Amino acid sequence: MSSQVEKLEKNMVKFTITVDAEEVEKAIERAYQKQKSKISIPGFRKGKVPRKLIEKEYGKGVFYEDAANDMIPTAYQDAIKESDLEIVSRPVIDVTQLESGKDFIFTAEVAVKPEVTLADYVGLEVPKTETEVTDDEVNAEIDKEREQNARIVSVEDRAVEDKDMVTIDFEGFVDGVAFEGGKGTDYPLTIGSHSFIDTFEEQLIGKNIGEETDVNVKFPEEYHAEELKGKDATFKVTVKKIQKKELPEVNDEFASEVSEFETVAEYKDDIKKNLEEKKANEAKAAKQDAVIDKIIEGAQMEIPDAMVDFQVEQMAQDFERRLTSQGLSVDQYFAYTGMDAKQLEEQMKPQALKRIQTRLVLEAIASKENIEVSDEEFNKEVEDMAKAYQMEKDTLEGHLSDSDKENIKKDIMVRKAAEFAADNAKEA
Repeated sequence: MSSQVEKLEKNMVKFTITVDAEEVEKAIERAYQKQKSKISIPGFRKGKVPRKLIEKEYGKGVFYEDAANDMIPTAYQDAIKESDLEIVSRPVIDVTQLESGKDFIFTAEVAVKPEVTLADYVGLEVPKTETEVTDDEVNAEIDKEREQNARIVSVEDRAVEDKDMVTIDFEGFVDGVAFEGGKGTDYPLTIGSHSFIDTFEEQLIGKNIGEETDVNVKFPEEYHAEELKGKDATFKVTVKKIQKKELPEVNDEFASEVSEFETVAEYKDDIKKNLEEKKANEAKAAKQDAVIDKIIEGAQMEIPDAMVDFQVEQMAQDFERRLTSQGLSVDQYFAYTGMDAKQLEEQMKPQALKRIQTRLVLEAIASKENIEVSDEEFNKEVEDMAKAYQMEKDTLEGHLSDSDKENIKKDIMVRKAAEFAADNAKEA
């Protein structure tokens, strides 16, 4: 096997790879051995038809495609190793010569990792993110807990109020004619939830149990039912039940029931501490993002389209795996959203480009600053991964190839570069 590398525009290269005629013959023979049991010719049992007879019957190139598919992966990988280039896209393969008795020649166009020229990345000025926790924020967290521990009680001595949970019967009419899908019985509705169109819910405020009322609304122009778009409608509604949430009082008893603390004061202190920690982490992430954005803005790098396409492909595969883990297929997602694969990929392109730019500038910083990864840092990363996968550390490490380990170290190095850039930035 031999190869030549031609540099193209925008960090693309073309490999011209040649496989010796002797290897071509071996690959054709392997293809014949693999396929012969599937080929029938009168007078011969399956699997016993001579290769020359098959080639005469079906053409000399009958096994060429399988032979090419056999040779290309190994020859391509050998060419990459020989070139010492860092490939960042899938190859576009084009076969230029394939014939028994001759060398096999094919080309592979791929993107290579772009070089990055960094501007100043130390001492950059970024906005400061506020990390102070207010009493209102603490009280908002307590209110969430009160909502989760609320009791639902029936109301019979007053009319409907905002935030009430009502049970209603309703039927909708357009121009005096009932329309399909406009009727419901014992329907639960929270006033103020805006789950019904227009001002439907607000018009129930002040109505009593058993009272029938007309609710007048207008369907939006973009409504999903074509026959109802922009139409005025009247719903005849009867309130059958009124309920409300009864929130627990904030006292020591409440604190002891919803937390490990015995007093409201201790409970509030713990909430504040957790919020401060959360805000500090968010501020750290925001600072890193802002610094990286500035570094990308000042950097020079020419990113090939094929590299972006490859990143999009990986992101789409990750997205599909996440959907599957939630019990949803990608086809179902497309049906629900009205989107197709091409639109999803176009939507992902800006994020894919940003990921590439971020990785490239951080790798460049790590190189310039001689950032290294210690054995302790690597072992801690593998240990955390093992916990996430619910595996023993030694078991996981045994499954990692040298390439996997190198990628883990690169990921740690990139994170350290991001921390370095943020630590050396100024907040204004």
